[in-house]
Order: sequence, then structure tokens, then C-alpha cells
Amino acid sequence: MAVKIKLKRLGKIRQPHYRIVVADSRTRRDGRAIEEIGLYHPTYNPSRIEVDSERAQYWLSVGAQPTEPVMAILKLTGDWQKHKGLPAPAPLQQPETKEDKRASFDAFAKGLEGDDAKGEAITPKAKKADKKADEAEAAPAESTEA
Repeated sequence: MAVKIKLKRLGKIRQPHYRIVVADSRTRRDGRAIEEIGLYHPTYNPSRIEVDSERAQYWLSVGAQPTEPVMAILKLTGDWQKHKGLPAPAPLQQPETKEDKRASFDAFAKGLEGDDAKGEAITPKAKKADKKADEAEAAPAESTEA
């Protein structure tokens, strides 16, 4: 019997989340599983990935084949490298907090103050004289038609 490590889809139509399961390769995507070894929530920011590393290592050692999406997840968590004897990947990056974004914006704004930035719009404003001339040209055209 061929065993695969694959994703089992759960959730609403536009809010999917997955369980990483070990199942017979002939079963349906959301069919019966032998064992659940993890979670994957792609809609969270950052994505939530939880894998029971011990069980994943066991199933990989007995010949279970991961599907492509699961292999990508296992590479992120480092389980695939551990199975193959490769060096571990860099730790997953945490998203920037609002304070970090504010500090980087302030640093960028200070860098602009040294330049010739005036804080005004680049395009020149329309002059009032031009508007009056346009109105004056439109008014006689209307009166001649009557």
C-alpha cells in the first residue's frame, strides 16, 4: 500500500485551512486518514504552520511520500532537511509590528528632510486668470446662439 502525506481541506469556501495527514494514496483528498500530523492555516498573517516533527520523521522514514505542497511546508519547518541529513533552514521570519513600521517610516522621512523636499504637490496649481479666460470665452459663444 502506497502511503502519502497530504493536505486535507477544511473550512468555508474562501477561508480554507488544512490538516496535514498521512493517508493511503488511493483515498480522496478529504477522505479517511491514517493519522493527522499537523495543521496549516494559509489565511492567517503570518501563516500558521504546526507539524508534529517526531511523527513526520517516522512516516518519512518508513517510506511515506509527501505531496508537493506538503514538501514545501516540511522544508519550511526543517523536517525535510532533517530527514535528508541536510543543514537546517533559517528560522521563519516574524512579521513586522506597527512600531517597527512606524520607526522605519520616521527614519525614511528624516532622510527626505535633508533633500529639497517642500512637502507640497509636484504639479503646479491652476491659476485663477486661466479659469476666468476660459469662462469669458464660453459666455459669448452661448449668447450668440440665441
